[in-house]
Amino acid sequence: MFPEIFETRPVRFWIDDGLEWVVRNWGDAFEDAAYPLLYLLNTIQKFLLSVPWWVIIIFFAGAAFAATRRWALPTIVVISLLLVGVMELWDDAIKTMALMITATLTTIVFSLPLGIAMSRSKLLQRLVTPILDLMQTLPSFVYLIPVVMIFGPGKIPALIATIIYAAPPLVRLTDLGIRQVNFEILEAAQAFGATPRQKLVGIQIPLALPTILAGVNQTTMMALAMVVIASMIGAGGLGYQVLQGIGRLEVSRGLFAGLGIVALAIIFDRITQAFGKRLQQKIGLSEKR
Repeated sequence: MFPEIFETRPVRFWIDDGLEWVVRNWGDAFEDAAYPLLYLLNTIQKFLLSVPWWVIIIFFAGAAFAATRRWALPTIVVISLLLVGVMELWDDAIKTMALMITATLTTIVFSLPLGIAMSRSKLLQRLVTPILDLMQTLPSFVYLIPVVMIFGPGKIPALIATIIYAAPPLVRLTDLGIRQVNFEILEAAQAFGATPRQKLVGIQIPLALPTILAGVNQTTMMALAMVVIASMIGAGGLGYQVLQGIGRLEVSRGLFAGLGIVALAIIFDRITQAFGKRLQQKIGLSEKR
């Protein structure tokens, strides 16, 4: 048995009491601040549920064809979405898709500026990197506890937990992509009188777009990976079907919902990857096949 060096119980009590104080005094303020996220999620969800199923299939098939200019990926997309519908999981898949899209859009809004700022400041990079490491390695159930205490079970804590889990890859890859832009190109732009803002907007961000898009791909996949955990606090969707399958010992329910999650993962992963490769070919960063 490890020797007891000092008593940790007072520290734990201090943490618990501090969080309870935050909930009592700032809970309403946090809920008001998070309301735009809930409104965005509900708006996207209502819109997707109102769109006919065949329109959504055509849209994703068209996006797949635009990304690849081939029929293989659109065929896979159509088959995957039809499979979701045949398994009677369409509405749950749409709810999961809405949560993933909302989390991804919110993550992009916050992560891109942070990644750009990190690429321009080594001090900020040193400060933020340990936080990103903590966000990626800390089990999601740990930060679910304070989020649920503040907001209660529902969509908001599920969305916030998904954003926390999915943000680090995009921040890191945005920072990496901008830092990897060829220094000679930046020197040439400076010689022509380009300002730092012009170099960032006109050169660094466009050349870093393939790497940034890879970050968006990773963020999307990590957001989708949170759907089962998020369902435990009221997110619904396909994750809730998996949770019900576990609770009722219904293998078929869990299997079908799992296949639905896999189908969505394949669709979003392949489409975003294809757009990234196409963008690399367009700006000459990879050989065209």
